[in-house]
Amino acid sequence: MKRLPALAFVAMLSAGCASNTAGVGYYWQSVSGHLKLMQAARPVDDWLADEAAPSRLKERLEKARRIRQFAVSELALPDNASYHRYADLQRRAAVYNVVAAPALSLTLETWCFPVAGCVGYRGYFLESDARSFADSLDEALEVAVYPVQAYSTLGWMNWAGGDPLLSTFITYPEGELARIIFHELSHQVVYVQNDTAFNESFATTVERLGGARWLNRSTDQARADYATFDNRRRAFRALTRSTRERLKAIYEDAHLLDDTKLQRKAVAMADFRQQYERLKAGWNGYAGYDPFVAAANNATFAAQAAYDDWVPAFEALFEREGRDFTRFYDAVRALAHRPKEERQAALRELAPAAFAANHHDCP
Repeated sequence: MKRLPALAFVAMLSAGCASNTAGVGYYWQSVSGHLKLMQAARPVDDWLADEAAPSRLKERLEKARRIRQFAVSELALPDNASYHRYADLQRRAAVYNVVAAPALSLTLETWCFPVAGCVGYRGYFLESDARSFADSLDEALEVAVYPVQAYSTLGWMNWAGGDPLLSTFITYPEGELARIIFHELSHQVVYVQNDTAFNESFATTVERLGGARWLNRSTDQARADYATFDNRRRAFRALTRSTRERLKAIYEDAHLLDDTKLQRKAVAMADFRQQYERLKAGWNGYAGYDPFVAAANNATFAAQAAYDDWVPAFEALFEREGRDFTRFYDAVRALAHRPKEERQAALRELAPAAFAANHHDCP
């Protein structure tokens, strides 16, 4: 195996680091950034045997190891090298993604390369690099930079030790830690070129289903902690989803002039922020979504949609397959091999009520 080309392949693929116009410097930051991450990783057993390692970290790594075993035994997720090592990155994110969209559209700009296909984000290991690229984009675009706590190399790096557990998410509540591991492993089961919404919605479905199963076997305290965390997230996602649909209706109204659309958009965004403040008032000081709200624009709303849009359809498919994960994955692979339009039509048929509710304004 030619290891350097393979590593370059994966580093670009994993972080959405793809562009038809990217130069050597861009690809090098992708390769070198991933190399540094891999080099920082040590086997979990080594961390557990290290007397200098904090006891809290050891407790979390033990928990992560049990979650990893559960992923194989109960969720039929891949049994491979991934998530048996841990890396302390000493920064708040694994990568920083740049997303962009027009002022009157929720369609993301895309960057493409042959293996991973086209994706609606571009990733950087350094936040400064991400912001420099964001600043270079067309001023007519709405742009956002956001931190990503984990990413998947889709199994391509299992020969080199696999994707490691990271300091960027190891301290999350138990239920959320489980969901992240399940989500990223799901990308090693199915990945479709040029269909971010399919890939992310599938992984989100597996994380939700798997997370619920894990918590059912965990402690009352873990369930209570996660319920608090998840209730906030569900409320916030419901708010962003309704705002997204409101914006979509404005943008697609052929009877409105662009100036009118911009005015109505401004009202919708102001309403979004006001509703968020009312929502946050009941969260006992939790302000974790403040950065999203402060930067909210078409790009951030469109990026979030990829994680939600097809989840009801995948949940329906899971039920159709008798709540059996192996059969479910086989059915998802069958969908993945169909042309995109056929694939989306099949997903709409799986959850017509949910699709109609979320896309009532589509022509």
